[in-house]
Amino acid sequence: MARFRPAALDWLRRYDGRTAGADGLAAVIVTIMLVPQSLAYAMLAGLPPAAGLYASILPLIAYAAFGSSRTLAVGPVAVISLMTAAATAEAAAATGIAPAAAALLLAGLSGLMLLAMAALRLGFVANFLSHPVVGGFITASGLLIALGQTGHLLGVSARGDTLPAILTALYDGLLSRGINLPTLVVGGLSLIFLFWCRKRLKPLLVKAGFGPRAADAVAKAAPAVAVLASILAVGQLDLAAAGVKVVGVLPAGLPPLTLPPLDADAVLSLLGPAALISLIGFVESISVAQTLAAKRRQRISADAELVGLGAANIAASVTGGYPVTGGFARSVVNFDAGAETPMAGVFTAAGIALAALFLTPAFRDLPQAVLAATIIVAVLSLVDLKAPLRAWAYSKADGIAMAVTILGVLLAGVEAGILAGVIASLALFLRHSARPHMAVVGQVPGSEHFRNVDRHRVAVSDTVLTVRIDESLYFANARALEDRISSLVACRPSLRHVVLMCPAVNLIDLSALESLEAINRRLAEAGISFHLSEVKGPVMDRLARSHFLDELTGRVFLSQHAAMQALDPETTDLADVAVRRDAVS
Repeated sequence: MARFRPAALDWLRRYDGRTAGADGLAAVIVTIMLVPQSLAYAMLAGLPPAAGLYASILPLIAYAAFGSSRTLAVGPVAVISLMTAAATAEAAAATGIAPAAAALLLAGLSGLMLLAMAALRLGFVANFLSHPVVGGFITASGLLIALGQTGHLLGVSARGDTLPAILTALYDGLLSRGINLPTLVVGGLSLIFLFWCRKRLKPLLVKAGFGPRAADAVAKAAPAVAVLASILAVGQLDLAAAGVKVVGVLPAGLPPLTLPPLDADAVLSLLGPAALISLIGFVESISVAQTLAAKRRQRISADAELVGLGAANIAASVTGGYPVTGGFARSVVNFDAGAETPMAGVFTAAGIALAALFLTPAFRDLPQAVLAATIIVAVLSLVDLKAPLRAWAYSKADGIAMAVTILGVLLAGVEAGILAGVIASLALFLRHSARPHMAVVGQVPGSEHFRNVDRHRVAVSDTVLTVRIDESLYFANARALEDRISSLVACRPSLRHVVLMCPAVNLIDLSALESLEAINRRLAEAGISFHLSEVKGPVMDRLARSHFLDELTGRVFLSQHAAMQALDPETTDLADVAVRRDAVS
Protein backbone atom coordinates (compact mmCIF):
# COMPACT_ATOMS: atom_id res chain seq x y z
CA MET A 1 0.00 0.00 0.00
CA ALA A 2 3.00 2.31 0.41
CA ARG A 3 3.20 2.53 -3.38
CA PHE A 4 -0.24 4.19 -3.40
CA ARG A 5 0.74 6.85 -0.87
CA PRO A 6 0.16 10.35 -2.34
CA ALA A 7 3.50 11.80 -3.43
CA ALA A 8 2.08 15.26 -2.79
CA LEU A 9 2.57 14.69 0.96
CA ASP A 10 6.32 15.09 0.39
CA TRP A 11 6.54 18.28 -1.65
CA LEU A 12 3.60 20.05 0.02
CA ARG A 13 5.57 20.22 3.29
CA ARG A 14 8.10 22.56 1.68
CA TYR A 15 5.68 24.55 -0.44
CA ASP A 16 5.98 28.34 -0.07
CA GLY A 17 4.99 31.58 -1.72
CA ARG A 18 7.98 31.78 -4.06
CA THR A 19 7.30 28.28 -5.40
CA ALA A 20 3.61 29.12 -5.79
CA GLY A 21 4.52 32.17 -7.88
CA ALA A 22 6.74 30.09 -10.19
CA ASP A 23 4.07 27.40 -10.54
CA GLY A 24 1.35 29.99 -11.18
CA LEU A 25 3.29 31.65 -14.00
CA ALA A 26 3.99 28.28 -15.64
CA ALA A 27 0.32 27.36 -15.30
CA VAL A 28 -0.81 30.51 -17.12
CA ILE A 29 1.45 29.73 -20.08
CA VAL A 30 0.48 26.04 -20.21
CA THR A 31 -3.24 26.89 -19.93
CA ILE A 32 -3.04 29.22 -22.93
CA MET A 33 -1.42 26.40 -24.90
CA LEU A 34 -3.62 23.61 -23.54
CA VAL A 35 -7.09 25.04 -24.20
CA PRO A 36 -6.89 24.92 -28.02
CA GLN A 37 -4.92 21.65 -27.89
CA SER A 38 -7.56 19.99 -25.71
CA LEU A 39 -10.32 20.95 -28.13
CA ALA A 40 -8.26 19.76 -31.10
CA TYR A 41 -7.29 16.42 -29.60
CA ALA A 42 -10.88 15.68 -28.59
CA MET A 43 -11.87 16.23 -32.21
CA LEU A 44 -9.05 13.88 -33.24
CA ALA A 45 -10.43 11.27 -30.82
CA GLY A 46 -13.86 11.52 -32.50
CA LEU A 47 -15.42 13.06 -29.39
CA PRO A 48 -17.18 16.36 -28.62
CA PRO A 49 -14.59 19.15 -28.14
CA ALA A 50 -15.74 19.66 -24.55
CA ALA A 51 -14.36 16.18 -23.71
CA GLY A 52 -10.87 17.58 -24.25
CA LEU A 53 -11.47 20.29 -21.66
CA TYR A 54 -12.95 17.79 -19.21
CA ALA A 55 -9.93 15.51 -19.64
CA SER A 56 -7.69 18.44 -18.67
CA ILE A 57 -9.14 19.28 -15.27
CA LEU A 58 -9.54 16.52 -12.67
CA PRO A 59 -6.90 14.22 -14.24
CA LEU A 60 -4.27 16.93 -13.71
CA ILE A 61 -5.20 17.18 -10.04
CA ALA A 62 -5.15 13.40 -9.62
CA TYR A 63 -1.69 13.14 -11.17
CA ALA A 64 -0.41 16.01 -9.01
CA ALA A 65 -1.47 14.03 -5.94
CA PHE A 66 0.20 10.73 -6.84
CA GLY A 67 2.77 11.28 -9.62
CA SER A 68 6.49 11.58 -8.89
CA SER A 69 7.44 14.06 -11.63
CA ARG A 70 7.58 17.71 -10.61
CA THR A 71 7.04 19.08 -14.13
CA LEU A 72 5.14 16.48 -16.18
CA ALA A 73 1.98 17.96 -17.70
CA VAL A 74 -0.79 15.36 -18.06
CA GLY A 75 -3.72 15.59 -20.45
CA PRO A 76 -4.92 14.57 -23.92
CA VAL A 77 -2.15 13.84 -26.43
CA ALA A 78 -2.23 13.21 -30.16
CA VAL A 79 -1.15 9.56 -30.26
CA ILE A 80 -3.50 8.44 -27.44
CA SER A 81 -6.31 10.42 -29.09
CA LEU A 82 -5.76 8.54 -32.34
CA MET A 83 -5.79 5.21 -30.50
CA THR A 84 -8.96 6.26 -28.66
CA ALA A 85 -10.69 7.11 -31.94
CA ALA A 86 -9.82 3.70 -33.40
CA ALA A 87 -10.84 1.79 -30.25
CA THR A 88 -14.15 3.58 -29.68
CA ALA A 89 -15.14 3.31 -33.33
CA GLU A 90 -14.48 -0.43 -33.30
CA ALA A 91 -16.36 -0.90 -30.02
CA ALA A 92 -19.30 1.14 -31.29
CA ALA A 93 -19.50 -0.97 -34.45
CA ALA A 94 -19.26 -4.25 -32.50
CA THR A 95 -21.52 -3.50 -29.52
CA GLY A 96 -23.53 -0.40 -30.39
CA ILE A 97 -22.09 1.60 -27.48
CA ALA A 98 -21.83 5.36 -28.05
CA PRO A 99 -18.27 6.62 -28.73
CA ALA A 100 -18.36 9.02 -25.75
CA ALA A 101 -19.44 6.22 -23.40
CA ALA A 102 -16.79 3.92 -24.88
CA ALA A 103 -14.16 6.61 -24.24
CA LEU A 104 -15.19 6.77 -20.57
CA LEU A 105 -14.94 3.00 -20.27
CA LEU A 106 -11.60 3.00 -22.08
CA ALA A 107 -10.17 5.57 -19.65
CA GLY A 108 -11.48 3.61 -16.66
CA LEU A 109 -10.01 0.33 -17.88
CA SER A 110 -6.67 2.00 -18.64
CA GLY A 111 -6.60 3.51 -15.17
CA LEU A 112 -7.33 0.20 -13.47
CA MET A 113 -4.67 -1.57 -15.53
CA LEU A 114 -2.06 1.04 -14.62
CA LEU A 115 -2.91 0.71 -10.92
CA ALA A 116 -2.70 -3.08 -11.20
CA MET A 117 0.71 -2.77 -12.86
CA ALA A 118 1.85 -0.57 -9.96
CA ALA A 119 0.57 -3.06 -7.37
CA LEU A 120 2.36 -5.95 -9.11
CA ARG A 121 5.51 -3.95 -9.94
CA LEU A 122 5.04 -4.56 -13.66
CA GLY A 123 6.64 -1.39 -14.92
CA PHE A 124 9.32 -3.53 -16.59
CA VAL A 125 6.68 -4.71 -19.10
CA ALA A 126 7.20 -1.43 -20.91
CA ASN A 127 10.71 -2.61 -21.77
CA PHE A 128 9.22 -4.99 -24.34
CA LEU A 129 8.43 -1.92 -26.42
CA SER A 130 11.90 -1.28 -27.81
CA HIS A 131 12.98 2.14 -29.03
CA PRO A 132 12.67 1.16 -32.72
CA VAL A 133 9.08 0.00 -32.11
CA VAL A 134 8.10 3.12 -30.16
CA GLY A 135 9.88 5.42 -32.62
CA GLY A 136 8.30 3.71 -35.62
CA PHE A 137 4.87 3.80 -33.98
CA ILE A 138 5.12 7.53 -33.23
CA THR A 139 6.34 8.36 -36.75
CA ALA A 140 3.61 6.32 -38.43
CA SER A 141 0.93 7.67 -36.09
CA GLY A 142 2.06 11.22 -36.78
CA LEU A 143 1.73 10.62 -40.52
CA LEU A 144 -1.74 9.08 -40.10
CA ILE A 145 -2.90 11.94 -37.87
CA ALA A 146 -1.56 14.65 -40.16
CA LEU A 147 -3.04 13.06 -43.27
CA GLY A 148 -6.38 12.47 -41.55
CA GLN A 149 -6.60 16.15 -40.58
CA THR A 150 -6.11 17.36 -44.15
CA GLY A 151 -9.79 16.61 -44.72
CA HIS A 152 -10.72 19.34 -42.25
CA LEU A 153 -8.42 21.75 -44.09
CA LEU A 154 -10.17 20.94 -47.38
CA GLY A 155 -13.69 20.85 -46.01
CA VAL A 156 -14.26 17.13 -46.61
CA SER A 157 -14.45 14.05 -44.40
CA ALA A 158 -11.38 11.82 -44.17
CA ARG A 159 -11.94 9.40 -41.30
CA GLY A 160 -9.96 6.19 -41.19
CA ASP A 161 -7.52 4.14 -39.11
CA THR A 162 -5.10 3.19 -41.89
CA LEU A 163 -3.40 4.93 -44.77
CA PRO A 164 -5.53 3.23 -47.48
CA ALA A 165 -8.75 4.04 -45.58
CA ILE A 166 -7.82 7.72 -45.16
CA LEU A 167 -6.76 8.11 -48.79
CA THR A 168 -9.95 6.43 -49.98
CA ALA A 169 -12.09 8.69 -47.76
CA LEU A 170 -10.25 11.78 -49.02
CA TYR A 171 -10.74 10.73 -52.64
CA ASP A 172 -14.42 10.01 -52.15
CA GLY A 173 -14.93 13.29 -50.28
CA LEU A 174 -13.25 15.35 -52.96
CA LEU A 175 -15.28 13.62 -55.67
CA SER A 176 -18.60 14.10 -53.91
CA ARG A 177 -18.20 17.53 -52.31
CA GLY A 178 -15.07 19.13 -53.69
CA ILE A 179 -12.82 21.57 -51.85
CA ASN A 180 -14.48 24.27 -49.78
CA LEU A 181 -12.42 27.36 -50.66
CA PRO A 182 -13.14 29.45 -47.51
CA THR A 183 -12.23 26.45 -45.33
CA LEU A 184 -9.01 25.95 -47.28
CA VAL A 185 -8.09 29.62 -46.86
CA VAL A 186 -8.76 29.62 -43.11
CA GLY A 187 -6.96 26.32 -42.54
CA GLY A 188 -4.10 27.12 -44.90
CA LEU A 189 -3.40 30.51 -43.35
CA SER A 190 -3.52 28.98 -39.87
CA LEU A 191 -1.13 26.25 -40.95
CA ILE A 192 1.33 28.74 -42.44
CA PHE A 193 1.12 30.97 -39.37
CA LEU A 194 1.69 28.10 -36.93
CA PHE A 195 4.62 26.69 -38.90
CA TRP A 196 6.15 30.16 -39.09
CA CYS A 197 5.77 30.63 -35.34
CA ARG A 198 7.34 27.26 -34.64
CA LYS A 199 10.36 27.88 -36.91
CA ARG A 200 10.89 31.66 -36.94
CA LEU A 201 9.17 33.40 -34.04
CA LYS A 202 11.53 32.32 -31.25
CA PRO A 203 14.73 33.62 -32.97
CA LEU A 204 12.97 36.92 -33.72
CA LEU A 205 11.87 37.31 -30.11
CA VAL A 206 15.37 36.50 -28.85
CA LYS A 207 16.79 39.18 -31.15
CA ALA A 208 14.20 41.58 -29.79
CA GLY A 209 15.50 41.05 -26.25
CA PHE A 210 13.34 38.22 -24.89
CA GLY A 211 15.03 35.50 -22.88
CA PRO A 212 15.23 32.06 -24.54
CA ARG A 213 12.65 30.53 -22.20
CA ALA A 214 10.21 33.41 -22.53
CA ALA A 215 10.61 33.44 -26.33
CA ASP A 216 10.00 29.69 -26.50
CA ALA A 217 6.90 29.95 -24.32
CA VAL A 218 5.44 32.75 -26.43
CA ALA A 219 6.15 30.83 -29.65
CA LYS A 220 4.42 27.71 -28.31
CA ALA A 221 1.39 29.79 -27.29
CA ALA A 222 0.86 30.74 -30.94
CA PRO A 223 -2.16 28.40 -31.36
CA ALA A 224 -4.09 30.64 -28.96
CA VAL A 225 -3.46 33.59 -31.32
CA ALA A 226 -4.64 31.56 -34.31
CA VAL A 227 -7.75 30.50 -32.41
CA LEU A 228 -8.63 34.07 -31.42
CA ALA A 229 -8.02 35.47 -34.92
CA SER A 230 -10.08 32.74 -36.62
CA ILE A 231 -12.99 33.20 -34.19
CA LEU A 232 -13.06 36.93 -34.97
CA ALA A 233 -12.82 36.26 -38.72
CA VAL A 234 -15.73 33.79 -38.66
CA GLY A 235 -17.88 36.24 -36.69
CA GLN A 236 -17.07 39.28 -38.81
CA LEU A 237 -17.18 37.61 -42.23
CA ASP A 238 -19.97 35.10 -41.52
CA LEU A 239 -17.75 32.28 -42.79
CA ALA A 240 -20.01 29.64 -41.26
CA ALA A 241 -22.61 30.50 -43.89
CA ALA A 242 -19.94 29.93 -46.56
CA GLY A 243 -19.45 26.32 -45.47
CA VAL A 244 -16.68 26.72 -42.88
CA LYS A 245 -17.38 24.12 -40.19
CA VAL A 246 -17.13 25.45 -36.66
CA VAL A 247 -16.99 23.82 -33.24
CA GLY A 248 -20.50 24.99 -32.37
CA VAL A 249 -22.08 25.40 -28.96
CA LEU A 250 -20.09 23.89 -26.10
CA PRO A 251 -21.76 23.11 -22.79
CA ALA A 252 -20.73 25.66 -20.18
CA GLY A 253 -19.79 24.55 -16.69
CA LEU A 254 -17.53 22.18 -14.83
CA PRO A 255 -17.15 18.56 -15.96
CA PRO A 256 -20.19 16.41 -15.18
CA LEU A 257 -19.86 13.43 -12.90
CA THR A 258 -20.06 10.33 -15.11
CA LEU A 259 -19.83 6.59 -14.66
CA PRO A 260 -18.44 4.34 -17.41
CA PRO A 261 -21.07 1.89 -18.69
CA LEU A 262 -20.53 -1.59 -17.30
CA ASP A 263 -21.42 -3.50 -20.44
CA ALA A 264 -19.71 -6.89 -20.63
CA ASP A 265 -19.43 -6.92 -24.43
CA ALA A 266 -18.01 -3.39 -24.47
CA VAL A 267 -15.50 -4.27 -21.74
CA LEU A 268 -14.29 -7.31 -23.68
CA SER A 269 -14.06 -5.24 -26.85
CA LEU A 270 -11.97 -2.54 -25.15
CA LEU A 271 -9.65 -4.69 -23.01
CA GLY A 272 -6.99 -5.02 -25.71
CA PRO A 273 -6.96 -1.33 -26.72
CA ALA A 274 -6.98 -0.31 -23.04
CA ALA A 275 -3.90 -2.45 -22.35
CA LEU A 276 -2.11 -0.99 -25.36
CA ILE A 277 -3.06 2.58 -24.45
CA SER A 278 -1.85 1.99 -20.88
CA LEU A 279 1.48 0.66 -22.10
CA ILE A 280 2.06 3.33 -24.74
CA GLY A 281 0.95 6.09 -22.39
CA PHE A 282 3.24 4.87 -19.62
CA VAL A 283 6.25 4.58 -21.94
CA GLU A 284 5.70 8.06 -23.38
CA SER A 285 5.03 9.62 -19.99
CA ILE A 286 7.92 8.13 -18.05
CA SER A 287 10.34 8.89 -20.90
CA VAL A 288 9.40 12.57 -20.78
CA ALA A 289 9.40 12.62 -16.97
CA GLN A 290 12.87 11.06 -16.70
CA THR A 291 14.30 13.41 -19.33
CA LEU A 292 13.07 16.51 -17.50
CA ALA A 293 13.93 15.18 -14.04
CA ALA A 294 17.53 14.50 -15.09
CA LYS A 295 18.00 18.19 -15.89
CA ARG A 296 17.27 19.07 -12.26
CA ARG A 297 18.83 15.94 -10.72
CA GLN A 298 15.46 14.74 -9.50
CA ARG A 299 14.26 11.15 -9.17
CA ILE A 300 11.34 9.49 -10.92
CA SER A 301 9.62 6.47 -9.39
CA ALA A 302 8.14 4.06 -11.94
CA ASP A 303 5.60 2.80 -9.40
CA ALA A 304 4.50 6.34 -8.52
CA GLU A 305 4.16 7.17 -12.21
CA LEU A 306 1.94 4.14 -12.72
CA VAL A 307 -0.22 5.20 -9.77
CA GLY A 308 -0.34 8.83 -10.92
CA LEU A 309 -1.32 7.96 -14.49
CA GLY A 310 -3.81 5.36 -13.25
CA ALA A 311 -5.47 7.90 -10.96
CA ALA A 312 -5.52 10.47 -13.79
CA ASN A 313 -7.28 8.09 -16.17
CA ILE A 314 -9.84 7.02 -13.58
CA ALA A 315 -10.48 10.72 -12.89
CA ALA A 316 -11.02 11.24 -16.63
CA SER A 317 -13.51 8.35 -16.76
CA VAL A 318 -15.71 9.85 -14.02
CA THR A 319 -15.67 13.43 -15.36
CA GLY A 320 -16.60 13.05 -19.02
CA GLY A 321 -13.07 12.74 -20.42
CA TYR A 322 -11.05 10.07 -22.20
CA PRO A 323 -7.59 8.47 -21.76
CA VAL A 324 -4.74 10.84 -20.87
CA THR A 325 -1.00 10.66 -20.37
CA GLY A 326 2.01 12.95 -20.02
CA GLY A 327 2.53 15.08 -23.11
CA PHE A 328 6.00 15.97 -24.40
CA ALA A 329 5.30 19.45 -25.79
CA ARG A 330 3.29 20.81 -22.88
CA SER A 331 5.66 19.22 -20.33
CA VAL A 332 8.63 20.97 -21.94
CA VAL A 333 6.70 24.27 -21.91
CA ASN A 334 5.80 23.68 -18.25
CA PHE A 335 9.45 22.96 -17.43
CA ASP A 336 10.84 25.93 -19.38
CA ALA A 337 8.24 28.27 -17.88
CA GLY A 338 9.70 27.54 -14.44
CA ALA A 339 7.27 25.06 -12.87
CA GLU A 340 8.78 23.63 -9.69
CA THR A 341 6.10 21.27 -8.35
CA PRO A 342 2.99 19.41 -9.55
CA MET A 343 0.97 22.31 -8.13
CA ALA A 344 1.50 23.92 -11.53
CA GLY A 345 -0.78 21.17 -12.88
CA VAL A 346 -3.38 22.00 -10.25
CA PHE A 347 -3.24 25.68 -11.24
CA THR A 348 -3.51 24.66 -14.92
CA ALA A 349 -6.59 22.57 -14.09
CA ALA A 350 -8.09 25.64 -12.40
CA GLY A 351 -7.40 27.69 -15.53
CA ILE A 352 -9.05 25.09 -17.77
CA ALA A 353 -12.02 24.96 -15.38
CA LEU A 354 -12.43 28.75 -15.63
CA ALA A 355 -12.30 28.44 -19.42
CA ALA A 356 -14.99 25.73 -19.29
CA LEU A 357 -17.13 27.94 -17.05
CA PHE A 358 -16.87 31.30 -18.80
CA LEU A 359 -15.21 30.98 -22.23
CA THR A 360 -17.14 28.20 -23.94
CA PRO A 361 -19.50 30.63 -25.73
CA ALA A 362 -16.44 32.20 -27.37
CA PHE A 363 -15.45 28.85 -28.94
CA ARG A 364 -18.73 28.54 -30.82
CA ASP A 365 -17.26 30.17 -33.96
CA LEU A 366 -13.90 28.37 -33.77
CA PRO A 367 -13.25 26.73 -37.18
CA GLN A 368 -12.46 23.03 -37.14
CA ALA A 369 -9.84 23.75 -39.80
CA VAL A 370 -7.84 25.76 -37.24
CA LEU A 371 -7.94 22.89 -34.78
CA ALA A 372 -6.81 20.58 -37.59
CA ALA A 373 -3.90 22.92 -38.36
CA THR A 374 -2.96 22.90 -34.67
CA ILE A 375 -2.90 19.10 -34.67
CA ILE A 376 -0.88 18.86 -37.89
CA VAL A 377 1.82 21.24 -36.67
CA ALA A 378 2.02 19.42 -33.32
CA VAL A 379 2.27 15.88 -34.71
CA LEU A 380 4.63 16.60 -37.60
CA SER A 381 7.27 17.49 -35.02
CA LEU A 382 7.05 13.84 -33.92
CA VAL A 383 7.61 12.46 -37.43
CA ASP A 384 11.20 11.42 -38.16
CA LEU A 385 11.41 9.88 -41.60
CA LYS A 386 15.19 9.49 -41.39
CA ALA A 387 15.02 7.40 -38.22
CA PRO A 388 14.66 4.04 -40.07
CA LEU A 389 17.77 4.84 -42.15
CA ARG A 390 19.78 5.73 -39.04
CA ALA A 391 18.56 2.59 -37.31
CA TRP A 392 19.46 0.45 -40.35
CA ALA A 393 22.95 1.98 -40.51
CA TYR A 394 23.59 1.16 -36.86
CA SER A 395 21.75 -2.16 -36.59
CA LYS A 396 19.92 -3.90 -39.39
CA ALA A 397 17.71 -5.71 -36.87
CA ASP A 398 16.57 -2.41 -35.33
CA GLY A 399 16.03 -0.92 -38.77
CA ILE A 400 13.85 -3.87 -39.77
CA ALA A 401 11.83 -3.67 -36.54
CA MET A 402 11.21 0.05 -37.05
CA ALA A 403 10.25 -0.42 -40.71
CA VAL A 404 7.87 -3.28 -39.82
CA THR A 405 6.21 -1.11 -37.16
CA ILE A 406 5.81 1.87 -39.50
CA LEU A 407 4.38 -0.22 -42.33
CA GLY A 408 2.16 -2.16 -39.93
CA VAL A 409 0.65 0.98 -38.38
CA LEU A 410 0.17 2.66 -41.76
CA LEU A 411 -1.35 -0.33 -43.52
CA ALA A 412 -3.02 -2.39 -40.78
CA GLY A 413 -3.70 0.01 -37.92
CA VAL A 414 -2.20 0.95 -34.58
CA GLU A 415 -2.69 -2.29 -32.65
CA ALA A 416 -1.61 -4.57 -35.48
CA GLY A 417 1.40 -2.36 -36.25
CA ILE A 418 2.69 -2.33 -32.67
CA LEU A 419 2.13 -6.08 -32.33
CA ALA A 420 4.02 -6.68 -35.58
CA GLY A 421 6.89 -4.49 -34.38
CA VAL A 422 7.14 -6.26 -31.02
CA ILE A 423 7.08 -9.70 -32.68
CA ALA A 424 9.71 -8.60 -35.20
CA SER A 425 11.95 -7.23 -32.42
CA LEU A 426 11.72 -10.41 -30.35
CA ALA A 427 12.21 -12.66 -33.38
CA LEU A 428 15.30 -10.74 -34.51
CA PHE A 429 16.70 -10.76 -30.98
CA LEU A 430 16.22 -14.52 -30.71
CA ARG A 431 17.79 -14.98 -34.13
CA HIS A 432 20.82 -12.94 -33.04
CA SER A 433 21.22 -14.62 -29.65
CA ALA A 434 20.78 -18.07 -31.23
CA ARG A 435 24.00 -17.43 -33.13
CA PRO A 436 26.23 -15.94 -30.42
CA HIS A 437 29.61 -14.45 -31.17
CA MET A 438 32.36 -16.93 -30.28
CA ALA A 439 36.03 -16.14 -30.70
CA VAL A 440 39.20 -18.20 -30.54
CA VAL A 441 41.54 -16.15 -28.35
CA GLY A 442 45.22 -16.01 -27.61
CA GLN A 443 47.48 -14.18 -25.20
CA VAL A 444 48.75 -10.71 -26.01
CA PRO A 445 52.54 -11.05 -25.65
CA GLY A 446 53.93 -9.57 -22.45
CA SER A 447 50.51 -9.21 -20.79
CA GLU A 448 47.73 -11.14 -19.10
CA HIS A 449 45.18 -10.08 -21.72
CA PHE A 450 43.55 -12.46 -24.17
CA ARG A 451 42.12 -11.27 -27.47
CA ASN A 452 40.50 -12.56 -30.65
CA VAL A 453 43.10 -14.21 -32.90
CA ASP A 454 41.44 -12.68 -35.96
CA ARG A 455 41.83 -9.13 -34.67
CA HIS A 456 45.08 -8.98 -32.72
CA ARG A 457 48.68 -10.22 -32.70
CA VAL A 458 48.48 -12.93 -30.06
CA ALA A 459 50.26 -16.08 -28.93
CA VAL A 460 48.45 -19.39 -29.29
CA SER A 461 49.30 -22.99 -28.38
CA ASP A 462 48.93 -26.17 -30.43
CA THR A 463 47.78 -28.10 -27.37
CA VAL A 464 45.42 -25.54 -25.78
CA LEU A 465 42.34 -24.11 -27.50
CA THR A 466 40.65 -21.17 -25.81
CA VAL A 467 37.16 -20.15 -26.96
CA ARG A 468 35.40 -17.06 -25.61
CA ILE A 469 31.60 -17.00 -25.64
CA ASP A 470 30.09 -13.49 -25.69
CA GLU A 471 26.49 -14.33 -24.73
CA SER A 472 24.67 -16.02 -21.91
CA LEU A 473 24.01 -19.69 -22.63
CA TYR A 474 20.40 -20.82 -22.94
CA PHE A 475 18.21 -23.13 -24.98
CA ALA A 476 18.37 -21.06 -28.19
CA ASN A 477 22.16 -21.00 -28.56
CA ALA A 478 23.37 -24.07 -26.65
CA ARG A 479 23.53 -26.23 -29.77
CA ALA A 480 25.52 -23.55 -31.59
CA LEU A 481 28.22 -23.79 -28.90
CA GLU A 482 28.38 -27.58 -29.33
CA ASP A 483 28.76 -27.26 -33.10
CA ARG A 484 31.42 -24.56 -32.85
CA ILE A 485 33.65 -26.47 -30.44
CA SER A 486 33.25 -29.69 -32.43
CA SER A 487 34.36 -27.98 -35.63
CA LEU A 488 37.36 -26.33 -33.94
CA VAL A 489 38.53 -29.56 -32.28
CA ALA A 490 38.23 -31.55 -35.49
CA CYS A 491 40.99 -29.56 -37.22
CA ARG A 492 43.49 -29.63 -34.30
CA PRO A 493 44.95 -33.18 -33.96
CA SER A 494 47.48 -32.26 -31.24
CA LEU A 495 44.91 -30.63 -28.99
CA ARG A 496 44.93 -31.67 -25.31
CA HIS A 497 42.91 -28.94 -23.56
CA VAL A 498 39.84 -26.85 -24.43
CA VAL A 499 39.14 -23.78 -22.28
CA LEU A 500 35.77 -22.03 -22.45
CA MET A 501 36.06 -18.39 -21.36
CA CYS A 502 32.82 -17.14 -19.79
CA PRO A 503 33.29 -13.42 -18.94
CA ALA A 504 30.00 -12.46 -20.63
CA VAL A 505 27.97 -15.45 -19.43
CA ASN A 506 25.37 -14.32 -16.89
CA LEU A 507 23.11 -17.35 -17.19
CA ILE A 508 23.39 -21.03 -18.00
CA ASP A 509 19.96 -22.65 -18.22
CA LEU A 510 19.19 -26.36 -18.12
CA SER A 511 19.44 -26.80 -21.90
CA ALA A 512 22.85 -25.13 -21.92
CA LEU A 513 23.96 -27.25 -18.96
CA GLU A 514 23.12 -30.39 -20.91
CA SER A 515 25.12 -29.06 -23.85
CA LEU A 516 28.13 -28.42 -21.60
CA GLU A 517 27.81 -31.97 -20.27
CA ALA A 518 27.68 -33.32 -23.83
CA ILE A 519 30.77 -31.29 -24.80
CA ASN A 520 32.60 -32.60 -21.73
CA ARG A 521 31.77 -36.25 -22.60
CA ARG A 522 32.77 -35.94 -26.25
CA LEU A 523 36.08 -34.25 -25.43
CA ALA A 524 36.84 -36.85 -22.77
CA GLU A 525 36.26 -39.64 -25.29
CA ALA A 526 38.80 -37.92 -27.57
CA GLY A 527 41.35 -37.62 -24.74
CA ILE A 528 40.86 -33.88 -24.35
CA SER A 529 40.27 -32.07 -21.05
CA PHE A 530 37.51 -29.48 -20.86
CA HIS A 531 38.04 -26.41 -18.63
CA LEU A 532 36.08 -23.25 -17.74
CA SER A 533 37.52 -19.87 -16.89
CA GLU A 534 36.22 -16.51 -15.65
CA VAL A 535 32.92 -18.00 -14.49
CA LYS A 536 30.87 -15.46 -12.55
CA GLY A 537 29.86 -16.19 -8.97
CA PRO A 538 26.08 -16.53 -9.49
CA VAL A 539 26.66 -18.80 -12.50
CA MET A 540 29.13 -20.88 -10.50
CA ASP A 541 26.60 -21.18 -7.65
CA ARG A 542 24.06 -22.63 -10.05
CA LEU A 543 26.57 -25.04 -11.60
CA ALA A 544 27.46 -26.22 -8.10
CA ARG A 545 23.88 -27.42 -7.66
CA SER A 546 24.36 -29.91 -10.52
CA HIS A 547 26.69 -32.87 -11.12
CA PHE A 548 28.52 -31.09 -13.92
CA LEU A 549 31.46 -29.83 -11.84
CA ASP A 550 32.02 -33.34 -10.46
CA GLU A 551 32.06 -34.77 -13.98
CA LEU A 552 34.17 -31.99 -15.50
CA THR A 553 37.36 -33.52 -16.90
CA GLY A 554 39.33 -30.30 -16.38
CA ARG A 555 39.11 -27.49 -13.89
CA VAL A 556 37.48 -24.11 -13.36
CA PHE A 557 39.96 -21.22 -13.37
CA LEU A 558 39.34 -17.79 -11.93
CA SER A 559 41.26 -16.15 -14.76
CA GLN A 560 42.34 -17.07 -18.25
CA HIS A 561 45.94 -16.26 -17.41
CA ALA A 562 45.89 -18.84 -14.62
CA ALA A 563 44.45 -21.39 -17.05
CA MET A 564 47.20 -20.81 -19.63
CA GLN A 565 49.94 -20.96 -17.02
CA ALA A 566 48.56 -24.22 -15.63
CA LEU A 567 47.90 -25.91 -18.96
CA ASP A 568 50.76 -24.55 -21.06
CA PRO A 569 53.36 -22.76 -18.90
CA GLU A 570 55.47 -21.79 -21.88
CA THR A 571 52.80 -19.80 -23.72
CA THR A 572 54.51 -16.58 -22.67
CA ASP A 573 57.68 -17.63 -24.56
CA LEU A 574 57.05 -16.55 -28.15
CA ALA A 575 59.79 -18.86 -29.44
CA ASP A 576 57.76 -21.94 -28.48
CA VAL A 577 54.30 -20.88 -29.69
CA ALA A 578 52.63 -19.95 -32.93
CA VAL A 579 51.88 -16.26 -33.44
CA ARG A 580 48.89 -15.10 -35.46
CA ARG A 581 49.07 -11.66 -37.09
CA ASP A 582 45.81 -10.78 -38.87
CA ALA A 583 44.42 -7.46 -40.05
CA VAL A 584 42.17 -5.75 -37.53
CA SER A 585 38.63 -5.80 -38.94
